[in-house]
Amino acid sequence: MFDRILQTTRGNSFFLFGARGTGKTTWIRGAFDPDESLYIDLLDPEIEDTYRRTPHRLEHQVRALPDNIEWVLIDEVQRAPRLLDVAHRLIETTRRRFVLTGSSGRKLRRGASNLLAGRAFVYNLYPLTAPELGDAFELDDALRWGTLPGIYSLGAEDDKQAYLRAYALTYLKEEIVAEQIVRRLDPFRQFLEVAAQSNGTIVNYANIARDVGVDPKTVLSYFSILEDTLVGFLLPAYHRSVRKQQRANPKFYFFDPGVKRSLDRTLQVPLNAGTYEYGKAFEHFIVTQIAHLARYRCPDWRLSHLRTGSGAEIDLVIERPGQPEAIVEIKSSPRVDDRDVRSLARFTGDFANAAALCISRDPARMRMNGVLCLHWRDALAELGLA
Repeated sequence: MFDRILQTTRGNSFFLFGARGTGKTTWIRGAFDPDESLYIDLLDPEIEDTYRRTPHRLEHQVRALPDNIEWVLIDEVQRAPRLLDVAHRLIETTRRRFVLTGSSGRKLRRGASNLLAGRAFVYNLYPLTAPELGDAFELDDALRWGTLPGIYSLGAEDDKQAYLRAYALTYLKEEIVAEQIVRRLDPFRQFLEVAAQSNGTIVNYANIARDVGVDPKTVLSYFSILEDTLVGFLLPAYHRSVRKQQRANPKFYFFDPGVKRSLDRTLQVPLNAGTYEYGKAFEHFIVTQIAHLARYRCPDWRLSHLRTGSGAEIDLVIERPGQPEAIVEIKSSPRVDDRDVRSLARFTGDFANAAALCISRDPARMRMNGVLCLHWRDALAELGLA
């Protein structure tokens, strides 16, 4: 078991959302004393059926709890969303605090509870990060298999492939079909593969719609589903004006490199350093690491990308309240030189006092043309995320 960075309140009820397999159950079981909490596992079909049929049962249980039971932990609460109304009432009328986990707030927001009308805080849990993995982390393994906790209990490559393929199928079956998020599964299944193939590129809704056989509005709703279920996120275009013409569409990144490779059916394709695919996988890893760590440690940061009409690009623009913006170029090279920072250096005049960073696998700390070049681990520390 790995120590997680996530820090939550201990004085208020809260939601904990995260995609399947990110370790929500493990986290709450480790964070709360079983002798001082009531745990309800809605992944158990019989328990789920009981609370779906009789949600008021929860109120009867809570009002009968002994004084030493301070917390009520409800795992995968979206499976019985009517429990939220009961929990809301109990938060208002008792001293008990609730932890409510789920893979998505999407289904809950469709109900009358409206996420307890703000009575509970909201946190997200993501796949394991490099700081959490510590000595167990290996970069090439992370690029190939991702960092879902379940991967680290497996040794053989065949087992890792089977796990990730099953994960994709489980997501389709349990998140999409069981919760009736989409009416037709086949176009969405095809969309997932196309979205994985275009991971980390600027989203072209019309092209994806044509490939999938649906209209662009449907594609937009599909991306919304992926964001709401926390299996991916849109990286918006930088919103402030710079002197160069900008392209406004977002990029999209899946939350885990291994899941992305499963969805686009490249799990058996080798990732060799120096190749284009390795470079894209490294960029994917760095972007998700920064995004997830920032949401844990610096939730007010805003991340975006910038690309001009001429093709010049900044991989990440990080707006940090109270600090200069950081503009980031990501290179998978083990040795960087002037050519690697040339494009980023051209942008420094458009960002007053910005910190320009080139993040790579090069262990040497260097400054070239106003750009600070750092190994990716050192870059996380420089940004205050490690």
